[in-house]
Amino acid sequence: MATRLHVSVPEALVARPIVYELVSDFGVIPNIRRAAVEANEGWMILELGGDAEAIDRAIAHLVDLGCVVNPMDGDVVAG
Repeated sequence: MATRLHVSVPEALVARPIVYELVSDFGVIPNIRRAAVEANEGWMILELGGDAEAIDRAIAHLVDLGCVVNPMDGDVVAG
């Protein structure tokens, strides 16, 4: 089962490949359900699959970078 998250990305990280980092550094499987990226901010609704410990470390990494991460429930595509 995947962990669903709402991730707010600050301006300083908009150009950084943070989803790639989650894959390469933590081995999680990302699924971007929705996203919006502007020059000065961004957000994404992200599902992370994989080992529970790896997911926890990936979330901690996002927070350490300065992202705001909140858990989500429900199917974000269906509405």
